[in-house]
This record gives sequence, C-alpha cells and structure tokens, in this order.
Amino acid sequence: MKVESKFATVLVSIFALIVLVFFEGFGALFLLLMGKIDYTALLITVGLVLYLLFVFNLLHLFQTKKRKVIFGSIAGAAILVSAITPIKDAYTHLIPTVDAEVDISKYEPFSQFGKVTKLEEKVTLQLTDDLPILDGATALYPLYAAIAEATYPEKVYPSYDSEVMVSTTQYAYENLFDGTVDMIFAAAPSTAQKETAAKKGLELQMIPIGREAFVFFVNQKNPVNNLTVEQITDIYMGKVTNWKQLGGNNDEIRAFQRPEDSGSQSALQSLMKGMPLMQPPSKDIVTGMGGIINEVSQYRNYKNAIGFTFRFYSTEMVDNDEIKLLEVDGVAPTKENIRANTYPITSEFYIVTAGTENPNVKPLIEWVLSEQGQALVEKVGYVPLKE
Repeated sequence: MKVESKFATVLVSIFALIVLVFFEGFGALFLLLMGKIDYTALLITVGLVLYLLFVFNLLHLFQTKKRKVIFGSIAGAAILVSAITPIKDAYTHLIPTVDAEVDISKYEPFSQFGKVTKLEEKVTLQLTDDLPILDGATALYPLYAAIAEATYPEKVYPSYDSEVMVSTTQYAYENLFDGTVDMIFAAAPSTAQKETAAKKGLELQMIPIGREAFVFFVNQKNPVNNLTVEQITDIYMGKVTNWKQLGGNNDEIRAFQRPEDSGSQSALQSLMKGMPLMQPPSKDIVTGMGGIINEVSQYRNYKNAIGFTFRFYSTEMVDNDEIKLLEVDGVAPTKENIRANTYPITSEFYIVTAGTENPNVKPLIEWVLSEQGQALVEKVGYVPLKE
C-alpha cells in the first residue's frame, strides 16, 4: 500500500509539473507577444513556488510551523526579487505622459481642419495631371502639404496613400529608391542611404529649399539652459555622463537617440563629424520625433534626459511646454538666429529626386525655389533660402 501510495504521489507530481510547464510556456509566449519579456522571471518564480507548495503539501512536509515559516520566507524573497522589474514597469506606466504625437491628418491638403498654410495671392503654377508623388519627413509634411494644396487640383490626399504621403525620413528614402515616389522632402541622406543609392545605380539630386535648426532639448525642470557643441558631442560619445559636469544637478545623463537613417539621427551623426557615438540601451532609442519628446518630458521618470529634433517640429507642431530647447554656444534656436546664421547647428533641407521621369517634377521644384514658393516656406514657419 505504501509503495502504491508513493507511486501515486509521484504520478500526481509529474502530472502537476506537466500542467505547470504547459501554462508557463503559454504565459511566456503571451508575455513575449505583449513585449513584456522582462516579466518572465516573475512568471517562472510564481509557478515554481506554487508547484513546490503543492508537492510539499502532497508529501506532508508542512507539519511544523518552522518549516512553513522557512518556506514562506524563501518563497516570498524569491517572488519579491523577480517582481522588481514588473513593479518598476507598473510604476512607470502610472505616471501621466505628455502627448507629443501629431495628428498628421490635420495637415492633409484640402483638409477640413484648416491647418494647411495658404498663400493669399494667386499661385503661378497649377498642375492638373502627371502629379509628382511626394513623400518625406514628418516635420516637413506641413510644408509640402501646403505646396501640394497650392499647386495640385483639389481632392482628398490621404497622408498614408496618395500623391502626397508622409512616411518619415527613413521610409521616404526607401520609397524614393524603389521608385514608389518621385520626390521627397527631407534632411540630407545618411551615409548608409547614399551607399544604398549608389548600389542601385541611382544619382541623387538634392535641391536645398530652406534652412532649419537642429535642436537639443531637456525637461523643463532641468537647470541647464545652454550647452556647447563640444559638450553635446562629449555627451553622445559617452565622455560626459552626469549633468553635474555641465553645471546641473547630480543626475546621470540619459541621452536618447533615434533609429539609424532617421533624419534627426543622421543630423546627429553629421554633428559628431566622425567621432564615435556611444551605444545607447535599446530602451533609449525611440522611433519617432513625438516619442523622443514624450520620453524627455516625463519629469518624474526622465528629469535627467536629453533628446534632439528639428526646431519646427518641437515648436510649431508639438508645442510641448514640458520641455525646453537648449541654447547652443549661447545662441537660441530661433528663426531670427537661423536667418542670421548665428545658431551653430543650422542646416539646409532638401527636395531629393533619384532619376524620376515625371515631367512636372522640374516645374514644381522651380516653383518652390521661386519668390512665391519661398514665401510659402516662410509662411509655413521655416527659414527660406531666399529672403
């Protein structure tokens, strides 16, 4: 009877283990799909504690109070340690965030929202057919949407699938290389993008149409208001790691970056002039301009952060009062300082083509460079090439 009882106990234990492994595997897969892989340790620990509790009870090992206390203490400590990441994650998500994403649909040509900038005089170029397919950076969409509304026939132009799309800099270049679009509005291509164009046998034509400031921003509560170009490069090389070294609080600097080939990441690489960028943790690489602004503007979490973008996006499209733009070398990134060329990180933005045969591309570019087109660049909020 004892042998049979022990055999039954073993079978029940094995069956319980199989059930546990099944549900643990299912739970781990669910966490992976939800992007919560850091919760796996807690899942395994809780499952193991429950299994041991079941088996120990089955074997009648909890007959004394001392054993119960020892097991409870060890199990509690194990669960607490494995729960540190989930607790931190839950705490993070309880903190309100500032919405820095932009509703792009409000800038669509002929949109009912009326966000598109218009010229008051009659436009000298009116296209009726063979409309060039446009794409570009999010920050430049208000500009080329305004150009389209001024020169294209009136109809609906969805930003995701029409002659006037917005795909972000990285994907706009990919669409240009694939021949999906005729021209894009973007910052200068990255080294990798230039290499891709060369491999495809494409000759990129870059026509500057305006100027813009590359800006760095911190949380509004950060006491630092100015950085030099050298200090910025030292931060992104990992040489300066604490705000105290820059006259700020004793906080470790959390320096956000953008994905490779995005317009602002390319601008950062250009600023570094070949100096190596530090490798940031993956959690400090954000995918969109709005995302990087959100991360820095969350004071309780990220009072120590620094991020970067372009002036127009941060001031005209987002207008987030939880962040502040830094002066660089003592000069603020204002339109006046961009115009006077005194802000040290000012660059041109471009219409980029790659051998399109569309007959209206050239007339459209010429119009953008004309007095009327440059007036529209100014009115949208950028600094034109021509005053």
